[in-house]
Amino acid sequence: MKESNSIDIKKERIRLSRIGVLNSHLSSDPMASEKEAALAAVPSDSPTIFDKIISKEIPSKVVYEDDEVLAFRDISPQAPTHILIIPKVKDGLSGLSKAEERHCEILGRLLYTAKVVAKQEGLDDGFRIVINDGPSGCQSVYHIHVHLLGGRQMNWPPG
Repeated sequence: MKESNSIDIKKERIRLSRIGVLNSHLSSDPMASEKEAALAAVPSDSPTIFDKIISKEIPSKVVYEDDEVLAFRDISPQAPTHILIIPKVKDGLSGLSKAEERHCEILGRLLYTAKVVAKQEGLDDGFRIVINDGPSGCQSVYHIHVHLLGGRQMNWPPG
């Protein structure tokens, strides 16, 4: 019985974190809502919204796809061009802090894909790459992903 309650609590936390992520995209203050979503998200190896995008259960505006990665437009863009690049197979890589030596190839592939997509999008004057990691890093989806931002002058320092 105790194990069942623990599983139910875990499922409820995951459900609430997913609701938080979806609600974050509806708020009028995108930075506050992203922080709230990140704090509500529960790190997990459970399927994420990105898994549903990969399997085409949830529609997305795909800009690039190959056997290993998928790139699509962010539903809450923070720049004129804001694309997410994700591995099709998570392989335990829920965030950068979870990376192991065996992930070197896919991590390089994500960055190379960002370069390819930036060129495809005409970001010849430059672009920014962001990988959020953990709650303090404002990560709200625990499936590693690269943000490709461009089409405007970026500011420094970020965040």
